[in-house]
Amino acid sequence: MKHSSVRGEGASARSAEEISGDGSGSSATVPAPRGGSRAARRAAGARNTRRGRRRVLRWTASVLSLLILGTAAAGYLYYRHLNGSIQTDALNLGETQLGGSKPNAFGQTPLNILLIGSDARDDEANQSLGGATNTFGGPPLADVQMLLHLSADRSNMSVVSMPRDTILMMPKCTEPGGKVHPASKGLVQTNESLQRGGPGCTVAAWQELTKIPIDHFMMIDFKGVVSMADAIGGVPVCVEQNVHSRTREGKGSGLKLPKGTSVIQGETALQWLRTRYGFEDGTDIGRTHAQHQYMTSMAREFRKNAKLTNPVKLNSLAQAAIEAMVVDTGLNKIDKLFDLSMELKKVPPGRITMTTMPWVYSTKPGMDGRVEPMAGEAEAVFRMVREDIALDGKGSGTPANGASPAPGASATPAAPPAAATTAPAAAPAKIALSVRNATGGKDGAEVRVKNRANDVASLLVGKGFTKATAENQTGAEDATVIRYATEAQAADAGAVATALGLPAASVQKSDDVSGITLFVGKDWRSGNAPTPPPAAPTVAPTSAHALNGDNEGACMPIQEGFTW
Repeated sequence: MKHSSVRGEGASARSAEEISGDGSGSSATVPAPRGGSRAARRAAGARNTRRGRRRVLRWTASVLSLLILGTAAAGYLYYRHLNGSIQTDALNLGETQLGGSKPNAFGQTPLNILLIGSDARDDEANQSLGGATNTFGGPPLADVQMLLHLSADRSNMSVVSMPRDTILMMPKCTEPGGKVHPASKGLVQTNESLQRGGPGCTVAAWQELTKIPIDHFMMIDFKGVVSMADAIGGVPVCVEQNVHSRTREGKGSGLKLPKGTSVIQGETALQWLRTRYGFEDGTDIGRTHAQHQYMTSMAREFRKNAKLTNPVKLNSLAQAAIEAMVVDTGLNKIDKLFDLSMELKKVPPGRITMTTMPWVYSTKPGMDGRVEPMAGEAEAVFRMVREDIALDGKGSGTPANGASPAPGASATPAAPPAAATTAPAAAPAKIALSVRNATGGKDGAEVRVKNRANDVASLLVGKGFTKATAENQTGAEDATVIRYATEAQAADAGAVATALGLPAASVQKSDDVSGITLFVGKDWRSGNAPTPPPAAPTVAPTSAHALNGDNEGACMPIQEGFTW
């Protein structure tokens, strides 16, 4: 798949405003850019929070569209001709390889799928749908990013969205053809990841931030959204008042709808997806909420249309779904998508929990209006996903007759993660490893403990790892981690972790090291073992604004001055 060129680091990552018009029908003025005083932002955030709790904060159309294939089991062979229409791209372009989701003690494996919404306008089909002409042919942005976590026992599903204005450090990404996109030197808006080689770099950015292994991705653009909406005959959306998105200056999407529920498709559907002026407070947050409502509603329509018996309509739906998406190479066949759809169907809507990554406004210079992960609480959500803890607080189901393996995985029960290696570990005295002092933490807020690498290397020697040596090179880690370079070193790295009492998740394959390397993190500044982490949370924090999948009452609030 061909990707657009990379935009220079630090350039604005915001999409251009919607199409201009004749200015009729509204006397509204353009709202001030988001940002301003901290108090104003807090007030706006509070309003959005209250409203947001009434919305389904998810973007699952690209996944649920596959349910069409799953429910049309009788016609499965008929759909095999669609194999040639599946568009694929590399899964992970980063250097940190987490090795995929690990099975639990019962051999059941969770599944993590990154859903990406692209604003690409790089072909005639997308450009014909309108939008600012100065964005035509420009680099695409990953304006919607949501991680779907399917529990190992298939009893529940958690969805975590990341605001498009989130700023983070971008990892180094290398395209399959060899082109390298260097790691960012400063904070970059998360939606720029798509410009750094494609969806595989978006996956890399998520893995770097969350330490959640991502098994698959699915990406869809405006063209795809509209084609699927048209195939099912439109998508119901709701507004709390009559709305017309047009300012005195002629800016706005032109969307004009009456109060209540309307069924939209074609150009009107695109207007809805692009509307900023007229929804909520006129910012990108409101536009994002409207997109969530649209995608959720479209997912429900797909479920309804999946029961159709008309083979022509079914084929149209399946064709639209497949052609709308780009998926990773692990989902490159209809049978794999079929298997995935069967797994997703096992979760009842009442056990689907939608959340947003807890965030705060950034106080860093030049980052007004951008957001950062909320300290502590964002990590709590990430940890629950890593440890397969249901975000709704209801726990897991019984494992007796539980999950099927993930698409492409073996049906044979797997060993626990610590034992899932390709070869037995060598004797401790034969394992060469180095130790780096990373006790200052990722934020560098604390000074590294002097001689800490030497102390831990000596501890390892005392445990029989006589080839352990301290390096002068340092690192920056909040939690102690062991990284290795090749699969042949995996078992030995696991043996080191076992000897130190470290969890299996602390062992990672990485291109950043040449051999087994222990990074002594901020959690191990003294003593003979790292400080154990606090107990994992059992329910998502309130800052994640969790919402149950049974809620279908989303309706967009309208900005003052944009009614008719």
